[in-house]
Amino acid sequence: MSQDTITLPAAADFHLHLRQDEMMRMVTPMVSKGGVSLAYIMYINSKSRQPNLRPPISNTDQALAYKKELEQLAPNVTFYMTLYLSPELTIEEIRKASKAGIAGVKSYPRGVTTNSDGGIENYEVYYPIFKAMEEEGMVLNLHGEIPSDAESDICVMNAEERFLPQLEKLHNAFPNLKIVLEHATSKAAVELVKRLGDTVGCTITVHHLQLIVDDWAGQPHHFCKPVAKYPHDRSALQEVVSSGHPRFFLGTDSAPHPKGTKETSCAHAGVFTTPLVLPYLAQIFDSLGCLDKLENFACHFGKSFYGLSQKPEFENATVTLARTGSELVVPDEFHISQDGQPSSLGTVVPFWAGKPLGWQIVKDF
Repeated sequence: MSQDTITLPAAADFHLHLRQDEMMRMVTPMVSKGGVSLAYIMYINSKSRQPNLRPPISNTDQALAYKKELEQLAPNVTFYMTLYLSPELTIEEIRKASKAGIAGVKSYPRGVTTNSDGGIENYEVYYPIFKAMEEEGMVLNLHGEIPSDAESDICVMNAEERFLPQLEKLHNAFPNLKIVLEHATSKAAVELVKRLGDTVGCTITVHHLQLIVDDWAGQPHHFCKPVAKYPHDRSALQEVVSSGHPRFFLGTDSAPHPKGTKETSCAHAGVFTTPLVLPYLAQIFDSLGCLDKLENFACHFGKSFYGLSQKPEFENATVTLARTGSELVVPDEFHISQDGQPSSLGTVVPFWAGKPLGWQIVKDF
């Protein structure tokens, strides 16, 4: 007999984008509505309206100011912040950030995602930074792709696999530095992370557990970077979460964009899952026959790898989900508002818009 309700600790999302201004004010309260009480925030610049923003947050004071904004919008969520790996980041700033509770530093290779033109081309120049991070116990978060290059036969379909030697090189140079390969999409990535050992972890998104290349080609709301790959790659992601491997954990990479910037000839990269994280995952894990593995993946493994905890008052918070049959349908869109009035930004289309959702949260924290 199938299980009709499940109660889990509130989830921890170790890769989340919350934007700024109207979008931030709409999206941030949705974090807890999706069943998430701990959120690890990737970089932003509060003075820019760019999707993955430039210049990004690269110092402690900026990160703490942004954290304060988020906490005012979602006081029941524990936020952990990151800095952006750039030439402006110094060893002294790493020490300062660590003392302030900033948990990690995010690296984007040049040109691989929205507004990453200032990304990394050579990691060796940052070795002093990585050494300081290793000493401070901070985590290096890697967007694991290299830029497309037709002459080298590199495109979005193999950009992640071609990055993986760099991950292994960094691990060998700094074996005690915790490294997270973000939003893995390939069988090769899964196999390497499993081989490298206890200081290398990996986030997996909601959408990459479901999508393959056919699902985003021609479908802008499924387009993200890194792109979903082949059926055997999706199978590898599904198999590793089904096995309950402790170094693979939830990082949604939920990235809201106005509908008008997605439905264009050059769609922005990002899939929006924040409002329904645990219902999405319950349906996916249920379909894989591993509903018993959902709690560790979504609630425990990430916190254990990072050594992070939630605010004491929410440490024992729980979320209860129940089957819906086919009554619940994912909303077609969410309206972005400014002080209760419709925003000029329009709407955001969520993952699985208009489709039945087999699970819903019936008791939140």
